[in-house]
Amino acid sequence: MFEKFYPDDKAQSAYAIDYQKLYDQGFRGLIYDIDNTLVPHGKPADQKAIQLFARLRDIGFSTCLLSNNNKRRVEPFARDVGSDYICMAFKPKRDGYYQAMKIMGTKTDNTIFIGDQLFTDVWGAKRIGMRNILTAPINPVEEIQIVLKRFLEKIVLKKWEREKKEKKKKKGGRA
Repeated sequence: MFEKFYPDDKAQSAYAIDYQKLYDQGFRGLIYDIDNTLVPHGKPADQKAIQLFARLRDIGFSTCLLSNNNKRRVEPFARDVGSDYICMAFKPKRDGYYQAMKIMGTKTDNTIFIGDQLFTDVWGAKRIGMRNILTAPINPVEEIQIVLKRFLEKIVLKKWEREKKEKKKKKGGRA
């Protein structure tokens, strides 16, 4: 029941991911959530985000921001980091993920979604068979509807962690 919400991978931050390794594994497209994944909710692109996207371009990645937020929020951020974008994506609807891949010229098997929420970001990517990486939210202070989602996410993530440990034990300690 919960499996559809399990992330494929988890990272402390979008800035702590080994992007060169992903590129070497054949991935070419990266789709990002913005708020609480790249910057605190509602904040503009900072130097860290701008430098990350420059590095991603240098490696050879195409990028697209996929946000449920409006154009007034997303467009300036995308311009500052130098990325394509889709706003009002209505994640976890599939359409935005497909549209992002079309923009980047990638497919589900060479694209990764990176975001901080299980029930929008991760689930949306999983619905189309796209690899995903769940990041810890940047800012722990969030709106009340997000606080409720975070509580439910903790339950799902605990179950995911427990199942991962059990699988590892069954494989003789190897992940």
